[in-house]
Amino acid sequence: MVFSKNARKVIIMGAAGRDFHNFNVAFRENPDCQVVAFTAAQIPDIAGRTYPPVLSGPLYPEGIPIFPEEDLPKLIRKFRADEVVFAYSDQSHIDVMHKASLVNAVGADFRLMGADPTMLRSKLPLISVCAVRTGAGKSQTTRAISNILRKKGYKVVAIRHPMPYGDLAKQTAQRFATMEDMDREKCTIEEREEYEPHIDNGVVVYAGVDYEKIIRQAEKEADLILWDGGNNDTPFYHPDLQIVVADPFRPNHEITYYPGETNIRMADVVVINKVDTADGENVEIVRRNVRSVRPTAVIIDAASPLTIDGGGKKVQGKRVLVVEDGPTVTHGGMKFGAGFLAAREFGAAEVIDPRPYAIGSIKDVYQKYPHLGPVLPAMGYSRAQCDELEAIISAAPCDIVLTGTPIDLSRAIHVKKPIVRVRYDLQEIGKPDLLTVIEKFLARMRTEGKLK
Repeated sequence: MVFSKNARKVIIMGAAGRDFHNFNVAFRENPDCQVVAFTAAQIPDIAGRTYPPVLSGPLYPEGIPIFPEEDLPKLIRKFRADEVVFAYSDQSHIDVMHKASLVNAVGADFRLMGADPTMLRSKLPLISVCAVRTGAGKSQTTRAISNILRKKGYKVVAIRHPMPYGDLAKQTAQRFATMEDMDREKCTIEEREEYEPHIDNGVVVYAGVDYEKIIRQAEKEADLILWDGGNNDTPFYHPDLQIVVADPFRPNHEITYYPGETNIRMADVVVINKVDTADGENVEIVRRNVRSVRPTAVIIDAASPLTIDGGGKKVQGKRVLVVEDGPTVTHGGMKFGAGFLAAREFGAAEVIDPRPYAIGSIKDVYQKYPHLGPVLPAMGYSRAQCDELEAIISAAPCDIVLTGTPIDLSRAIHVKKPIVRVRYDLQEIGKPDLLTVIEKFLARMRTEGKLK
């Protein structure tokens, strides 16, 4: 198998996720397009690697190099690229168009691939949970759905949006059923944040790089598949029911961020989360925007009430250092998350600002994301970053570490200070609710013969 004489030369802009998936489904066996490079953004230490031959296929016996996104203009010139495919998420519309303008100015076409051509099909009924922005509340929504399905006697397997930050060849298709599975695979903190809640909930979760292989493995042990999306990306599989979570703490982002607006326009159900803590006017802005672009969507109002392991007295009157979910407060654009809100709600005497104690790559994170408030993002993409987290926590003059990440952080880092965990579960308000939606969905699947 060789490239055709006039094969278009393509560069794929990504962040170690959607970019690899788009390549696998649209380019790997396409002799009319030659992918000459990937570029990497958002995630540290992705550039400098190679998408390996075992994944890239026979057209690419040496694999495909991955470069920093900053090198894009010179890469277009070096490879004489005809086309640049943008393939990552959580970007404002204006930022996407700035990137498009840069690519066009250097001389290449700029392409956004459609959702449908990049979605694979499952043999089983599939529910997708996506969002308009990172940190909107996909995790608790996904857990609520899996609980409903399991109570009705169905075996659910979750498939998580990719986070292949290690050895790509070894991460082709990964299965996580226990905490030991994550230890064995040397999962980063971000990976643990996404897998651990499913495992705690008794649900097997798959992830990796090759989502055709992943879905076929998952189908062998499930009645239904639950797609757990990443950032605000569109699903990798054709959903039979598409649920999208919106965030009134960031009103209008549902129609001004890519590809979150795409999700809203495809949604069967929109969950407006955090209605109990967000400004009421902002909730109505989100509701109006959803109605304007997707009038057929069912809208569910929901809250994510906070609880403290061991009770609120563990926080009351204490000096706390708040650790938040990394993606939410970095490229997600939030100044703070659940940990900071819990510190305020449960009467912490003081929230210690970690920024004066920041070192190494985490100090760089604060410079890259100046919107960040007095919270410590749980950046743990490597052992070195985990060491930096430990050093910052150890240096900060706090009584406790209050963690708003969806994991037990003590499994990933080791400090002498007590770590107190904030939890949040979805609480639906009024009708319609997820139970009503899921029951109608199950009835439809049985009528269509897709489910017993």
